[in-house]
Amino acid sequence: MTTPEERLRPPVRRPPSWRAQALVVAVVSLGGAVGATARYAASLWWTTPPKGFPWTTLWVNIAGCAVIGVFMVVITEIRPAHPLVRPFFGTGVLGGFTTFSTYAVDIRRLLDDGRPGTGLAYLAATPLAALTAVWLAAGTTRRVLKGRQP
Repeated sequence: MTTPEERLRPPVRRPPSWRAQALVVAVVSLGGAVGATARYAASLWWTTPPKGFPWTTLWVNIAGCAVIGVFMVVITEIRPAHPLVRPFFGTGVLGGFTTFSTYAVDIRRLLDDGRPGTGLAYLAATPLAALTAVWLAAGTTRRVLKGRQP
């Protein structure tokens, strides 16, 4: 029998075992490879000159964040998705595609090149533009797709 104190305590949640998470880790890894490959292809297609502004990184991050806004509305508010879709596409593909580590390296490069104003503007503009892209894309998706529901 349990005591009244034991019944009031929340149940202990143990983290899932490695085996239970292996499929999630696998789909995140696969998605990350797809996203990183797409980002690398974008950098080859639209190269940044040695002393140039990192437009590719900026636009990849903005585009990726806009897609995150659309994706999250679709799978959480409009149509439920398979449990592995979010880790594959959201965490894997879009996490591999957006590149905030390269953003940090780009800022350092701009500062090292003697362009602190540009570096600081880029430092502020990227997260602002990325968050704005998520917000606008999510709002637009809600309006467009909810208007189509019966």
